[in-house]
Amino acid sequence: MARSSTSEVLRAHCAAIAEEEAILREGGGKAGHERQRKMGRLSVRERIRHLLDKDSPFFEIELWAAYKMYEQWGKIPAAGVVTGIGNVEGVPCMIVANDATVKAGAFFPATTKKVIRAQRIAFECALPLVYLVDSAGVFLPMQDEIFPDEDDFGRIFRNNSVISAAGVPQFAAIMGNCVAGGAYLPVLCDKILMTEGSGLYLAGPSLVKAAIGQVVDAEELGGARMHSEISGTVDFFEKDDPSCLKRLRSLVALLPEAKSSGALGERALPGKSKPAKNPDSVYDLISFDGRKNYDVRDLLATVVDENSLDEYKADYGKTLVTAYARINRRPVGIVANQRVQVRTKKEGIQMGGVIYSDSADKAARFVMDCNQTNLPIIFFQDVSGFMVGRDAEESGIIRSGAKLVNAVSNSVVPKITVIVGGSFGAGNYAMCGKAYDPRFIVAWPNARYAVMGAAQASDTVFSILAKAHERGDKKATPEELEELRAKVKQSYEEQTDMRYGAARGWVDAIIQPHETRNMLIRLLDYVSRPTPKAHFHTGVIQT
Repeated sequence: MARSSTSEVLRAHCAAIAEEEAILREGGGKAGHERQRKMGRLSVRERIRHLLDKDSPFFEIELWAAYKMYEQWGKIPAAGVVTGIGNVEGVPCMIVANDATVKAGAFFPATTKKVIRAQRIAFECALPLVYLVDSAGVFLPMQDEIFPDEDDFGRIFRNNSVISAAGVPQFAAIMGNCVAGGAYLPVLCDKILMTEGSGLYLAGPSLVKAAIGQVVDAEELGGARMHSEISGTVDFFEKDDPSCLKRLRSLVALLPEAKSSGALGERALPGKSKPAKNPDSVYDLISFDGRKNYDVRDLLATVVDENSLDEYKADYGKTLVTAYARINRRPVGIVANQRVQVRTKKEGIQMGGVIYSDSADKAARFVMDCNQTNLPIIFFQDVSGFMVGRDAEESGIIRSGAKLVNAVSNSVVPKITVIVGGSFGAGNYAMCGKAYDPRFIVAWPNARYAVMGAAQASDTVFSILAKAHERGDKKATPEELEELRAKVKQSYEEQTDMRYGAARGWVDAIIQPHETRNMLIRLLDYVSRPTPKAHFHTGVIQT
């Protein structure tokens, strides 16, 4: 055969392969794509294009997986999942994205092996993993080939856990179905996003009815709002695919290696940044006596860079605000007491400034995540303490509080504490008081520091002495008891004055409220200097 003829055959074969690959990239074809559009969802490759940087190439892995392997069940292009490496905010990431146009994104044996291969590459190359989840779970007619072995479905979740323990970031965005065993994948990741209309549950409505006779619709059982407001499983509730993918990009941008990130150990990138609100406006928010309620997000708007706040689990554990943000373009994590009364789907009305079980659980998880991605944490304290009473005890408030204290105690990233109001009782501990090794701890002039408020303390002492009087242990008139209560209250008020605490070294400095942002910019520069290596881990945490 002539050389030109040989060349033409090769070119023709290569062209045919390219054409077939183009067909594979179409996934489930026109009908499947139309179904996605009717549901208000993007196709898998549209999602990836939205996620990746504009000019980023995409190195696709195992496009030919499942090719002609399961013809008795029809065509399974690319095994129903797209895997590959591309840049997100300049960070090379491994993308694992279910294709819901192919058998509703169900897992075949080749699908599982493809995902495991992607996880192995990501682990060995220390690539952050981004999962775009839209899957009906295991393809049940072939469950015996998917479910049980060491390189089957369960290995994916084992890998999630091992990858997380190794410190490789994992992000999961639920953008459709996520059911049965597959529900473990996102929950084993560092950050979980979920779009409205998606579903996350171990068993769907039909199976629940068959198993326990309970009739429940999909949204109530495992919808995005339920998981963001009641179960607290989802970190970010998103209205649709574009907003979800935009949020994903902003979260990846917080990683130290991101092109827009001032990496820990480096100065923040040059350029102008400003807060959303004038720092002077804090004086309109907070009263000297601490009785005025305010939304802590308004306070944060005077400190963090404009449009940089990504609130974590915004609809769950609402008496603590946890968020990723930037200060002078440097990424940070924030834990702040919310001072307005809030309403939750699970607990009803909750008082501002009080830490409840759900907020403690949320904050503990957030502190762990900041350690996973090496983000400094800034605590804004205005806390009355933990919730008390029968309902609080039944909710496991002691266990949840211990979990938060444990996470803060073992945190190895730089911590900075700003006391903007009250710092009372165990709330001081959970919000990184002096005993919990903040690199710096500063306070506003109006801040107050004590085991409990003056009013509560004087009332408690009065109650104890009154009971003693009734038992006859100490004879005292009601007037004497009232005088003693007033004296205790006055003493407490003197000791809660921040100058009293500053004199004893409880805080490093008293700062002017409007200077908080500029002070934090300086402190973040100081804490970003190289430190001895440490590894974040906890001791025993009660479940």
